[in-house]
Amino acid sequence: MIINEDCIGCRLCVPYCPMGAISMDRAAKVAKIDQDECVECGVCLRAEICPVDAFVEEVHDWPRSVRVAFSNPLVVHKETRVPGRGTEEAKTTDVTGRFKRGFAGVTAEMGRPGIGVKFYDVEKIAQAMAKTGVEFAGDNPVTHLMVDKSTGKINSEVLNEKVCSAMIESITKVDNIPAVIKALREAAAQIESVFTLTISTKLEADGSALCEKPLEELKVPLYINGKVNVGLGRPLFKEES
Repeated sequence: MIINEDCIGCRLCVPYCPMGAISMDRAAKVAKIDQDECVECGVCLRAEICPVDAFVEEVHDWPRSVRVAFSNPLVVHKETRVPGRGTEEAKTTDVTGRFKRGFAGVTAEMGRPGIGVKFYDVEKIAQAMAKTGVEFAGDNPVTHLMVDKSTGKINSEVLNEKVCSAMIESITKVDNIPAVIKALREAAAQIESVFTLTISTKLEADGSALCEKPLEELKVPLYINGKVNVGLGRPLFKEES
């Protein structure tokens, strides 16, 4: 929130909003925030760019409170006790053993600074994935918002809330990857935001990945700059488990 009485209209804050939600009120000659576009990321406050400290952090009630949890990297999700948008393995180098041989993690990371995403679009992608039989990660923040994990249905109270980004994490058999990608390609044309697709899998002894062949057949490009977890984090599992 901006205290109009304190704002001097210097415009310094305008370029700091990653969502472009801050603009100038020409009539009042003060900065204003588009509350529908604001995702409560807190960048305007943390930047400390305002020379008169006109920005004040608000504590919002449900359902708007979901915005800060998904957009401010310093806020810990109450349900998962992990800051950020995904599971602990997705955000750290901890090795949890989530992905067994023959299975792959499929994550749709939705939104981005400058674009964001509303949960009605998150639901569309989650429902498309659910139809292929994926299993959603139980300790993922988006999963906690689902009222039906078998269909990907999200609590209707948050569908119009906008966040910087959200990660839909799931696991499925490698053989099911083509079906998942086909469903996601169809759903992509129905949303107003963007998403990137992450495939997580255990490498074979020769360094290859079982998901490579189906991805190549689907003409899905592989990028070598992807995250590789070499097990330097806390080993939270044993191979035989």
